[in-house]
Amino acid sequence: MPDLLHLLLGILAYLAALLTAAWTWRHWHYRSYWLTIGYTLTAIGVRVTWRKVALGCGLTKKQHRWWFTVVPRAVVSTGLVKVRRRVQRVAVDVKPWMWLPLPTRYGWRVTVRLLEGQVPGDYADAAERLAHSWGVHAVRVSSPRPGRVVLAVTIRDPLVRLDTLPASGELLTVIVGKLETGGPWVIDFRTVPHWLNAGATQSGKSNLANVLIVGLAPQPVALVGFDLKGGVEFASYGPRLSALATDRAESLALLDDLVAMMLDRMGLCRAHGARNIWQLPAGLRPVPVVVLVDELAELYLMAGKSEKDEVARTSTALLRIAQLGRAFGIYLFLCGQRIGSDLGPGVTALRAQCSGRICHRVNDPETATMTLGDLDPAALLSARAIPAETPGVAIVASQDGQWYRARSFYVAEHIAEHAARIYAHLTPSWADLTTGAHRGEVTETDIPVLLDA
Repeated sequence: MPDLLHLLLGILAYLAALLTAAWTWRHWHYRSYWLTIGYTLTAIGVRVTWRKVALGCGLTKKQHRWWFTVVPRAVVSTGLVKVRRRVQRVAVDVKPWMWLPLPTRYGWRVTVRLLEGQVPGDYADAAERLAHSWGVHAVRVSSPRPGRVVLAVTIRDPLVRLDTLPASGELLTVIVGKLETGGPWVIDFRTVPHWLNAGATQSGKSNLANVLIVGLAPQPVALVGFDLKGGVEFASYGPRLSALATDRAESLALLDDLVAMMLDRMGLCRAHGARNIWQLPAGLRPVPVVVLVDELAELYLMAGKSEKDEVARTSTALLRIAQLGRAFGIYLFLCGQRIGSDLGPGVTALRAQCSGRICHRVNDPETATMTLGDLDPAALLSARAIPAETPGVAIVASQDGQWYRARSFYVAEHIAEHAARIYAHLTPSWADLTTGAHRGEVTETDIPVLLDA
């Protein structure tokens, strides 16, 4: 008896040591633990329980099958006679075929073959039910080709803890944060030239502008600021800004300079047979310009009829830059607390030119609708659900055509100010940028011809 007790105690001690080692491994290096142990157990559990989960989430279909029963004296009635059969035709719930789950850094993904009559929207509607059934953080649905859906599962929220801001890579490209899939959140102005960034106070909107300044400061680009708060946001970054406007009058003059610059670059491209500045020889290629606008609504608000002409000129100039600036190296990043259709048709037209959309936590549903309303309705619901205690979290329309929940890296103001100072020597002079040998060669009547060329 004592020997049996010692054996049981030894087994318990061994199991306790294994559990402690597994817990320590999972705590200190979760990624290796997940790829070796966690994924294996999860994959087995998902495949074993898929029929039950699909049935509970409404993803199965009723299909007739021949069924063999071992019940004695099974009776089938035809209404006239009773026939004893062991093989009967019955309706059964058929589950969609699932491939083997593949591990990812923050979870796993699996491909599912659609049943007859199913569409990817059926799985998108069931995504929340799938997440609760599997006990995971979130399930995202995509369809790479007809008849297939990919379920991307994240076990834990990758946006709770972010790493340090990585160095910038290619020209006009900045890694500003992390997506909910664990991948990098990249703003690439060459791919998506104009961005609309909405968010309430303390939602992370200004922090995202800080991240962009830190990422673009070491690059050979010109930064232009429109700070309609009187300069309190961007004035401290002045050493790296080629120009800064702090009120509407200064903004209108600066926009006129940008339009003149754009027309000058049009003439340069036409003279060399290029469709955009990137087709010009490196020695002739002008410096790319990134325009940062804070408090966009202030450019459209009118205190009286006397400001109507000024607002109209401002709206027209900004819209013209959005329509034509991409080919000539002028890119927009527009920020605002409230962006609504009540500001006028100019805002709606400008919004249509901004293919990049970022929506932080907002105070009114109209701003979220204005920013994300023409995307997936689920994106709008996710934006309205961003809690106030998670600054930096936003819904992003990515350059791959899908929307994601994302979070920007935290960059304090003094870090952005330091980057502006140490890279001040890379700041192009605004006088040099706006003085070109081709100014005046292109007029407004030439613009349609250049666009059709």
